[in-house]
Amino acid sequence: MSNATPQKFEFQAEVKQLLDIVIHSLYTEKEVFVRELVSNASDALEKLRHTQITEKAIFDEGLELEINVTTDDKAKTITIQDFGIGMTREELVENLGTIAHSGSKAFLQALSEGGAKNSNLIGQFGVGFYSVFMAAESVRVYSRSWQPEQPGHVWTSDGSGSYEIAESEGERRGTKIVIKLKEDCSDFAQDWRLKEILERYSAFVSFPINLNGKRINTIQALWLRNKNEIKDEEYTEFYKFQAHAYDEPRLRLHFAADAPLTINALLFVPKENTEKLGFSRLEPSVALYCRKVLIDARPDGLLPEWLRFLKGVVDSEDLPLNISRETMQDKALIEKLGRVITKRFLKLLEDEAKNRPEAYAEFYAEFAPFLKEGAAMDFTHKEQLTGLLRFESSLTEAGKTTSLADYVSRMGSEQKEIYYLVGPNRAAIESGPYLEGFRARNLEVLFCYESVDEYVMNALREFDSRKLLAADHADVKLPDMPQSSEGALSADEVAALSTWLKDTLGSERVEAVSSSDRLVDSPVLATSADKMMSPHMRRIMKAMKQGEADAAPKVNLEINPRHSVIQHLHALHTSNPEKAQLVAEQLLDNALISAGLLDDASAMVARLNKLLASVN
Repeated sequence: MSNATPQKFEFQAEVKQLLDIVIHSLYTEKEVFVRELVSNASDALEKLRHTQITEKAIFDEGLELEINVTTDDKAKTITIQDFGIGMTREELVENLGTIAHSGSKAFLQALSEGGAKNSNLIGQFGVGFYSVFMAAESVRVYSRSWQPEQPGHVWTSDGSGSYEIAESEGERRGTKIVIKLKEDCSDFAQDWRLKEILERYSAFVSFPINLNGKRINTIQALWLRNKNEIKDEEYTEFYKFQAHAYDEPRLRLHFAADAPLTINALLFVPKENTEKLGFSRLEPSVALYCRKVLIDARPDGLLPEWLRFLKGVVDSEDLPLNISRETMQDKALIEKLGRVITKRFLKLLEDEAKNRPEAYAEFYAEFAPFLKEGAAMDFTHKEQLTGLLRFESSLTEAGKTTSLADYVSRMGSEQKEIYYLVGPNRAAIESGPYLEGFRARNLEVLFCYESVDEYVMNALREFDSRKLLAADHADVKLPDMPQSSEGALSADEVAALSTWLKDTLGSERVEAVSSSDRLVDSPVLATSADKMMSPHMRRIMKAMKQGEADAAPKVNLEINPRHSVIQHLHALHTSNPEKAQLVAEQLLDNALISAGLLDDASAMVARLNKLLASVN
């Protein structure tokens, strides 16, 4: 109740200008007015808490330090009340009618002088209160200072250019804001709507927030607590709340740092990779906070794209927010923040791989695609990510993996390259002809089963100054090894057969035919004549229907002069050229099948039937 005639004031010209910017240009979502008013209420409670330490006499000392929000959907009103430090009449004029202390005048001047290019000058001016007029038809602010001798007042405005202040009897300490909503914003007076907004933006405010008598913020801001005081169950509860998850986290990273930035972070790795399960591409899910107030639930550019599987919270007091708390001023600062977090997370994975290899292997089985994506595309963290990659190899047991560093440690002094083979599974690679020469020489070959692996290997190029080379590449040169020449074709016979094979099979299909130093048990193998396109890469491009991949592959054919089939072919190509041609074409198709390069098997089936019919 007011016991004095209201006094009318005109807003400062700068406030009118600021109101126009806030209402029409600054905020992208009207709902943020709730966040701004709750944040202001929290600040008022914090100031009161500090004042209680220094002052003996505090008005309404017994009040709880809490924020109470009530809604009336019929009257289309929202009331937000705190029992904080409150305001005197002069403070109401100063804080809500002028911008003398906010720095906003300097902002408006810079904005008018520099235009849009200076929009990054917007800083923390404490004018979030004005955002209420995006949704409000009118606003009444009841406030009473903590100072016992000060009376209560009510400040009233519709945001159009003026406001009124009058004394108001019976006010409690603190501030109560009553918002009469515009017709098109009346949904904010719905309990469920306001609950959703409060849970999204203000879930971790330090003081209790009650909506229509029910506590909203029941989860603590764990990232600001000492991790030694937090139980695993608390971490799990927080993860499920923040990530909207039902599983338990696989890994967590909780750290605080003071340099180069003040950071408090709590990050989680989920149990499963939902992209692997066939769900849609993950969106960034590490929320950005400033002093426990949500700035952005999905900040773009905070973390590298390959870390999109992470869930959690990052809070930094060093962030220079714009006036709406919605846009970060300093992109370089955000990138620096991201680098610190990424570095810490990679260190966590390195420690996990070293100290808990079985747990790391389980993590890797789920999230390897992300690490491979990062290794191929994130040049800043490429070295660390490459060290975290794992592969089965010809020297590991099925299901067991090795790192590139361990591979290098086993290399002989003469070996210069790290060899790998891409295939659908271990059995397919081990049964193919490309592994024979390496196995005979006890050279380790990494097994790559994912379609992305060849792209990753090509992007990495080398590790520890050793070139990464596909074992089915035409450039592979293996060291000489003792081989029995008994029954083998002579050099002249190999040359003659190679020439005949190239002429018979046709230059449009075969670029060259030569004796192989890597075949042991198989008669032939094929390598791509195009060194820039491996068989596996061709299959990927064909699946994407890109140009030349649709053309029949041209290959180099390697023959094994010690194999009985090749020896019989040599004899047959002079005694029965017609049958020898069928055998030659079949050997080529066999080699193409092993390389994954045979697109149409219909001709091969007809040929096989013809060969079977010729069997005596």
